[in-house]
Amino acid sequence: MRRFSQRNSLVTLNDINITPLLDLAFVLLIIFIITTPLLEKSIELNLPHGGQAEKQLEKKDIATVEITAAGAYVLNKQRMQLPQLLSQLAQDSRSNPNLVVYIRGDKDGRLDYTAQLIDGCQRNGIKRYSLRTDPTPK
Repeated sequence: MRRFSQRNSLVTLNDINITPLLDLAFVLLIIFIITTPLLEKSIELNLPHGGQAEKQLEKKDIATVEITAAGAYVLNKQRMQLPQLLSQLAQDSRSNPNLVVYIRGDKDGRLDYTAQLIDGCQRNGIKRYSLRTDPTPK
């Protein structure tokens, strides 16, 4: 006759059943998949009037760069090559930390010219620039 000890009844399981854990993980994944697009959509709001108006810049704090359709760069009515323009902007930015570069590109010009100017500004530490557009509607 075989004896049963009480010690055997206290033996813990060596295996953990992960099926309920996986079920929970999949349910959470599905919930996140469903709710993420809803979080990205914004709702239409009627915002109140007030707040601060856009800060008016002084003329000395603005450097306007114009880019023709042919890819010519013009700074302060002077035609320049891109490396020369970037060095001038970097020098102006070091002497005036409030400098904002206004970039006015021709709409028929290639985007590549504007992208090269923005990339050059970023490489030279010029973080304040603004792409200018025509405010009048078609």
